[in-house]
Amino acid sequence: MTSRVGIGLAGLGRMGRVHAANLASRCSVAGLACVYDADPGVAAGVAASLGVPAAPSFEALLGFPGVDAVAIAAPTAAHAGMCALAAKAGKPVFCEKPVSLDRQATLDTLSAVEAAGVPFQVGFHRRFDPDWAAAAARMRAGELGDVYLFRTSLRDMAPPAAEFLARSGGFFVDVTIHDLDTARWMVGEVEAVTAHGTAASGEPFTGLGDIDTAVVVLRFESGALGVIDNSRVAGYGYECSTEVMGRHATVRIDHARYRHYEWLTPGRAAHDLPRDFEQRYPEAYAAELDGFARCVRDGTPPQVTGWDALAAFDLARAADLSWRTGRTVAVEPERTASGVVYRVPDGEL
Repeated sequence: MTSRVGIGLAGLGRMGRVHAANLASRCSVAGLACVYDADPGVAAGVAASLGVPAAPSFEALLGFPGVDAVAIAAPTAAHAGMCALAAKAGKPVFCEKPVSLDRQATLDTLSAVEAAGVPFQVGFHRRFDPDWAAAAARMRAGELGDVYLFRTSLRDMAPPAAEFLARSGGFFVDVTIHDLDTARWMVGEVEAVTAHGTAASGEPFTGLGDIDTAVVVLRFESGALGVIDNSRVAGYGYECSTEVMGRHATVRIDHARYRHYEWLTPGRAAHDLPRDFEQRYPEAYAAELDGFARCVRDGTPPQVTGWDALAAFDLARAADLSWRTGRTVAVEPERTASGVVYRVPDGEL
């Protein structure tokens, strides 16, 4: 293995291209070794632009010289199968969230990865953003004290295409899942979820039975409260912020700027806002891949495991159930040797 861990990247849609560019030029520990996409023309184009080879199939990618590990950014429906194949081939796996839209398929994937004994990391990039990571570190050091209130917002400027929405798993699984992972990571386990949602902008959300705006209230095991607000149709730009209020201090992460300057004219100050997650999180996306590569190179455990992904998925499904039924859903954290999963009184999510 070379000093840079060779990553074979599968899936070259929007998120895959972000990862490809980072692996090719921004990452310091991980490097792009090979690419694959279900569309050979797409794979050939990206490979040529970045100076790497394109594999004719995912199986070929797994056996390609110089591929020490794989990153999977293919459509969600392909995640579980690709993860299992990679694990069977002995390749460490980085997988975009969610592992699957089917809970049992997620459990089967985690079992396959654990049986193979390979590192497995899921793409919750916010844990690698310098602002969130620094805040969480100071909280763990005790500087904030007992948490009283957690608040976070995630707002998209404009929604994705209807074709994507139809296979996204719904608002809470696709959008709120990031905030739910942040809540668990920064504060702890959750015991109740209450969600309200609306399709304020109408189509295509109404026709899909989905929503574009939501508010979720959490009650943590510790007694702390959490509030999440999300929107796919904010209009003004992309924004993501978090605030945690504690006994000794409050930390606020609110850095919704694309450029770090203000333009001042009489009576007005203006600054540029990011248009999407790609502009907001360039450092985080590179850092999560470098973090994964360090696991491969050094044998350290991943910072975000498949069990973290399943816990956030369970909470997202609980939020969906709360929205659809109009009631608070009590969730019970079930601690296993591998990680935490959530159950609800009326059956598995």
